[in-house]
Amino acid sequence: MIDSLELHFVGSVKLDEHKDLARIPNNDPAFEGCKDPDLEGTKALRVEKKVYGRNRVVVVTYNQNLFNAQWLTVQNDIAKAAERLSLLSQKLKDRVDGVITKGRAPTLVSVQTQCKKFLSRQHMKKLISVTVTEGHDNIPRMDYAIDSDALHDLSNTYLGKNILITSRKEWDNAKVVTAYRSQFIIEDVFKEMKDRTTGSWWPMYHWTDSKIRVHGLYCTIALLIRALMLRKVRQKGLHLSGKRVLRELSEIREVINIYQKKRRQKTERRQTVFSKVSDVQKQLMSILMLDEEKNSLLG
Repeated sequence: MIDSLELHFVGSVKLDEHKDLARIPNNDPAFEGCKDPDLEGTKALRVEKKVYGRNRVVVVTYNQNLFNAQWLTVQNDIAKAAERLSLLSQKLKDRVDGVITKGRAPTLVSVQTQCKKFLSRQHMKKLISVTVTEGHDNIPRMDYAIDSDALHDLSNTYLGKNILITSRKEWDNAKVVTAYRSQFIIEDVFKEMKDRTTGSWWPMYHWTDSKIRVHGLYCTIALLIRALMLRKVRQKGLHLSGKRVLRELSEIREVINIYQKKRRQKTERRQTVFSKVSDVQKQLMSILMLDEEKNSLLG
């Protein structure tokens, strides 16, 4: 559908779907550093490859920060899996030695199932080898070992990588990577629309299609107004989150004093004043033209 509509896109594919690219060493000279200062520590290589039925631009990226985070995750997963496997192995040895006699003895299948569960995290089956055997007493034995060669290979290939695809052939690598990383913006929009205090989509007290469409329309308009308001605030150098802006504005109170009419006075005299505001609120009122003088056209 995207191809038929000729829409431009930047997306990603799984590393395992393109093992030839994933297995390119992280220190391969084909990788070039991205010159954009916001992409410090990121390098990329560019190829053309058939993906989803068409030749597309494929950008393989390596990021040191991503590598560090993934390496730490792998180490934690190895430690947890090894701890569980060690405990299981000790229990089996205790049963063989007669230390544990009560309860149902584990079967070969049950031990294999437990080991599979312990190695369910990504990469663990490649990094930790487990051998389960059954002795003459029908009690399983289990041994495990961490494959250091597999760990080195993983750290030099898969970790720190992303594989991006795009229809933007005219864009350089840095622009493709920046566009892909900006997906958090639309993800934040979805989070905001689901927020029951800010997004206002829920609760939705409508059941017919026509009313739901109208509800979706004014929720989207409200989202756009909030985005434009935040953009205007940040353009003026006030770097606040969207929720902070809404909270500060909601705490501003406008008080209307109505005085009793005097003789021959046709309408009562009114005075509009604001409650005590903070410095941040004063700046927001000025930027968004909420002062009484600036807002005279709206009454």
